[in-house]
Amino acid sequence: MRSRNSRPGGIMSRFAIVLLIFCGTRGEEACDSPLISNLMPSSFTSSSQLSSSHGPEFAKVNKREGAGGWSPLTSDRYQWLEVDLGRRTQITAVATQGRYGSSDWLTSYLLMFSDTGHNWRQYRQEDSVGAFPGNSNADSMVQHKLQHTVVAHYVRLGPADWNPSGRIGLRLEMYGCPYIKGPHEPQERIKEPNFRADGVRLAVDGAEDSRAYASGPLQLPTERDLFFGGCPAEGGGQDCHNPFTVFQGCMRLLTLDNRPVDLIKVQQRLLGNYSHLQIDMCGITDRCSPSHCEHGGRCTQSWSSFHCNCSSTGYSGATCHSSIYGQSCEAYRHQGNRSGHYHVDIDGSGPIKPQLIYCNMTEDQTWMVLKHNNTELTPLRPPPSGGPHHASFDYASEEEQLTAIIGQSEHCEQELSYYCRMSRLLNTPEGPASSWWVGGPSPGATQTHWGGAVPGSQQCACGLQENCLHPRHLCNCDADQPQWANDSGLLTNKETLPLRSLVLGDIQRPGSEAAYRVGPLRCHGDKSYWNAASFDTETSYLHFPAFHAELSAEISFLFKTTASSGVFLENLGIKDFIRIELSSSTQVVFSFDVGNGPLRVRVDAGVPLNDDRWHAVRAERNVREAALRVDALPAAALQAPADGHISLQLNSQLFIGGTASRQKGFRGCLRSLRLNGVTLDLEARAAITPGVRPGCPGHCSTYGALCLNGGRCQERPKGFACDCGASAFTGTFCHQELSASFTSATAVRYALREPRHPGRNQSAPPAPPLPALPLRGEEVSLSFRASQSPALLLYASSSHHREYLALVLSGDDKVEVRYRLHSGREVEVVRSDVAHLANGQLHTASVRRRADTVSIQVDQHAREDFNLSSDVEFNDFECLTLGRVLGSSEMDPEMALLASRGFTGCLSGVLFNSISPLKAALLHPDTGAVSVSGPLARSRCGAPPPARPYSSQTTHSLPDLSGSVGPGQPLVNAIRSESALIGGLIAVGVFVGLCALAVAVRLLHRRRDACRGPETKGAPSGEEAPRESPFSGQADSENDSFESPREFFI
Repeated sequence: MRSRNSRPGGIMSRFAIVLLIFCGTRGEEACDSPLISNLMPSSFTSSSQLSSSHGPEFAKVNKREGAGGWSPLTSDRYQWLEVDLGRRTQITAVATQGRYGSSDWLTSYLLMFSDTGHNWRQYRQEDSVGAFPGNSNADSMVQHKLQHTVVAHYVRLGPADWNPSGRIGLRLEMYGCPYIKGPHEPQERIKEPNFRADGVRLAVDGAEDSRAYASGPLQLPTERDLFFGGCPAEGGGQDCHNPFTVFQGCMRLLTLDNRPVDLIKVQQRLLGNYSHLQIDMCGITDRCSPSHCEHGGRCTQSWSSFHCNCSSTGYSGATCHSSIYGQSCEAYRHQGNRSGHYHVDIDGSGPIKPQLIYCNMTEDQTWMVLKHNNTELTPLRPPPSGGPHHASFDYASEEEQLTAIIGQSEHCEQELSYYCRMSRLLNTPEGPASSWWVGGPSPGATQTHWGGAVPGSQQCACGLQENCLHPRHLCNCDADQPQWANDSGLLTNKETLPLRSLVLGDIQRPGSEAAYRVGPLRCHGDKSYWNAASFDTETSYLHFPAFHAELSAEISFLFKTTASSGVFLENLGIKDFIRIELSSSTQVVFSFDVGNGPLRVRVDAGVPLNDDRWHAVRAERNVREAALRVDALPAAALQAPADGHISLQLNSQLFIGGTASRQKGFRGCLRSLRLNGVTLDLEARAAITPGVRPGCPGHCSTYGALCLNGGRCQERPKGFACDCGASAFTGTFCHQELSASFTSATAVRYALREPRHPGRNQSAPPAPPLPALPLRGEEVSLSFRASQSPALLLYASSSHHREYLALVLSGDDKVEVRYRLHSGREVEVVRSDVAHLANGQLHTASVRRRADTVSIQVDQHAREDFNLSSDVEFNDFECLTLGRVLGSSEMDPEMALLASRGFTGCLSGVLFNSISPLKAALLHPDTGAVSVSGPLARSRCGAPPPARPYSSQTTHSLPDLSGSVGPGQPLVNAIRSESALIGGLIAVGVFVGLCALAVAVRLLHRRRDACRGPETKGAPSGEEAPRESPFSGQADSENDSFESPREFFI
């Protein structure tokens, strides 16, 4: 707004800006008394009146005085009826009638409120609709209860529409009660800038905020215009330069030189000028009260909309509704992630907060590991009070998080172990329990069974298996022997988990010693992630109760189909509806109606979605926008109308895979369907519904690419697994490289064929069959790190046919391959041109032969092709060797000298066709086909520099949370000083182990003999593997050095 100051220069000017906020609260008593019927005629005013008998004082419901109600002189939307309630009043409802005995009534109207008779504020309902529905005749009364109460002194009603066959006619009633001012009533804020000759003083509510002084005289130019709120968009604003954004809000009580500015004259354009301004009404809408921002999002607003700041909440979207984290470790695994700490939001957009969980993906199952304050092996000493030992366990997860994880998991377990010497545990079989524990949902229930036993049994695992140390007792420790014993096992009944506290009683007697361990809670199997249903026909469907999501609706699922179209889900209301469908082979459409007319959001993938692979869909609709995302494609969004309906009202059944409107249903599979974080049990409903089957096979078409380095995807009823048997790598996705450090004395031998023994008893059972090799070709790949040359990297030989293949790092630091394909011909050598390979850096070499064609590739260099002139096939291979080779009769002298030097450095990722000798030697050295001589140490020498294998949602910088120690250490460190008997027990264990090892060596000797050089026939069969103490607890999964899943070796 612009105003011209007519006073001479050098004056002092001042203005005041006031923001008025309505609020108020009242007790719980009834607040529905009529407010207008007893008011005096002077309490009513209006914009105009048709005649004295149509005046505003006659606008009382059920009254017939005058002309039977108020009618203005002109029927247009600029008319209004105003009521002075006499004091600030709490208003809860409004009712209207038309003018008695006429055709004059309102069909819709607006309500405005004020405490001053100025600065009017329009009432808006929760769905942002400002207009109230009116009447359909002159006599019936229509009442509306206000969705949120209002406190005001004055009420103004403005006609929005009326009977087209009549005029504006109104009788009015308001309902409520007197307002009692609260102690925290918000106050008006008055800003008073004073411009003086020596500077500017700014006061807020009379208190001086700041003062700025000028170095010279400060003159307020009076021959120019003064602008309030901002600069004109065009024309007349050449002298206006606003360095800030335009003011959005309300001003009143403007004063210049201590004289008030008459805004009514401004409205009549008798003083100054204005644009985009509402005079005598504060039209700003508080769009952050109540706030539509969820999960702690912070709400800010402009004049026409609001914004939610979702930073640091763990949620995203226009209203911070959608979780940015995965729902389980299973979900992270199927994104290609590996073991680590991840934020898990178990209920998605639901009320449970995300939590940081360690996901162990090194085993066949994907485990969620929930730590507590003491997972170490803990020694016990008699307490000074002489009573039992009490231990409580505090989990990092909150109670509702624990409950949700246990409920959603297919299996949970927790280790419970007790190590004892003259310390009874459960006092079986007849005495009262000496110890017990408390577990289950908070606060928990007392349990008297031990790990490995069933609830209520008051026994240990050995009692269930009938193999306790003493047949009379149901726990090993109850035998009360002076030797160390233990009762250990897993608690697996989910109704008794997690373990919360522990009481151990028999530790006071002389000579009693004990220790216990309570492991972390471990759960696997996300029941919601793999919950699926298969729809066999386009007419099959599932139905569930109506989806109640008035203000926020989030729907997520995965689908797999070969059909080109079909409806995924639909839910109808009287007028509203929501639907998600595959409208074509490349397009997904999200459509809905909340009362503003049907709206559609679509995503065109650009590629077929009916490719029988899993695709992810997430649709969200809230008061600000609707959004749709398919897979990792950019989301499509549609803004909601600023002042339209916002509440979605659905009342019919929710149809899944079909529609109530009989449109074309969906044929295919749906999985992991979640509505606002709640998973629908598709499998349970499908099991009782014709035409729909629970579950959906076929996951490798989608997730098979996660199996790396030659790993094969294996189907499972719920999910998949990577078989790394034909790969030189290991790990969940065959991603972990296996490396070992070699010395010149190290030799790893892998027998490919049974040795030939002419005198062998032909009736003896045959050895397990070994894979047939394609003798007309082979593929060899490995990585190496070396600083010396020449060196032998890999040697494949047949002593019977005197043939061999050797992969060599030559004296000039190049990769060469030596072939002897026929005993009667000379050795052929092919050599790569890539040099300087003995530089201590990691290099990869790949060799492929097909008949007489050989190709070599080193690192990322171009492939080099060669041709052989000798024979095109090997007759047979008997043995693969890595490292040192001695005494092979098929070698020529030069090759024999090179083989005797062995290899010093690092080898990793060794693969000969589908055979990985280094992998077998490192993970299963007792496998009958492999033998090792000399030092062989597993290392990470073949691994590339550390990368960030996890997603952006993984936490890498957390300190080690395990608090455990390595195998064999906990009890030794805790109890070694307590008893010398442990050493004797360990010695016995080692002796038994050596005996078993000797038997195994005897059985394997004949098979290894064919591949063993003469220098090793009298040597020991290998270094003894370290043994765990019989008392050590299970190490925490976070401390695993290497991932070691179960695999097959060929």
